[in-house]
This record gives sequence, structure tokens and C-alpha cells, in this order.
Amino acid sequence: MEASPDRDLILRARRGEAEAFGELVRAHQAGVFNVCYRMMGERREAEDMAQEAFIRAYQRIGTFDAERPFGPWMRRVAANVCLNHLAAHKPEAAELDEERDADSAPLPESGREAREEAEQVRAALKGLPSHYRAVVELRHYQEMSYEEIAAELKIPLSDVKSHLFRARKILAETLSHEPSH
Repeated sequence: MEASPDRDLILRARRGEAEAFGELVRAHQAGVFNVCYRMMGERREAEDMAQEAFIRAYQRIGTFDAERPFGPWMRRVAANVCLNHLAAHKPEAAELDEERDADSAPLPESGREAREEAEQVRAALKGLPSHYRAVVELRHYQEMSYEEIAAELKIPLSDVKSHLFRARKILAETLSHEPSH
């Protein structure tokens, strides 16, 4: 197995070199933010959760196997931070926020359609119960196996399968009822 490209940075961060951990953050911040945004559905919350994930990773860098890839582990830390937050703060009726900081420049028609479709998927994901959103995130965005998801979420394999089935069904129904533009 080839050594992780982040191995040197991880080893330096373990020795207390803040700059090395800063480089890890810069290298992985987009992926971590994307995980948090898909799970939280709101930019500010996603930023907070991403920051919390990096703090948690920094605190646990000593337990990480430096021979393994850092990115997947970091994204799992982020997913767990979001899951813990969602479990602790059960949302009332989730209202879909408009994308406040969306680019308002006119897009070519195909770009506009792709953006609208992506927004519909994000809104549909946000509307899922958090336990369904978690399995969708881990399976489709983190590409984890069913067994890995069961271990990560500490739920039976049968629950992973049924959550994914139900989540996909809800998403399909929700997205099929979206108005075409």
C-alpha cells in the first residue's frame, strides 16, 4: 500500500506543528464543508460544523493511522459531528432557506437548469429525517459500504438497508413532484 500523501503533515501535526495541521485543513476544507453542507442544509451551520470537525480531528490526530488516507477519515469525522449536532438539536418543521449568497448573475440556460436541479436535490435531502440523510451522505457521497455505515452509525445492517431504501423512495417522490422549468 502506498503511503498517504498527507503522512508527513499528519506526523508533523502530532508533534505540535500548527502549520502542518493548517495545511491539512486547507487541503481538505472543501470536502469537509461539502459533507457538512449536505447534512446541515444551511451554509452557516455547515461552516460551524466544519470548524468543529477540524477541532475534533486535531484533538484526535494522535489516534489516526498516518498510513491511511486522511480525507475519508476527516469527512467521516465531519459526518459524525453533524449527526451528533442533529441528534442533539432535533429540528422543528424544517423550512427551506433561500440561498442567500447565491450568485445572481444570469446563467446560460443549461447552467441555470443544472443549478436548479442541484438546489432541488439539496432541498429534498434537507427535508429527509436526519437518520435517512446520514445514510444517504455516507453511502452516496462518502462511498461507504453498507457494513461500514452500520459500524459508523452503530446500527444494524438491516437498518442501513431500510433507511437507504426509504430515503431513496422519499427523494424520488419529492423530486418527481418538483415543477419543471
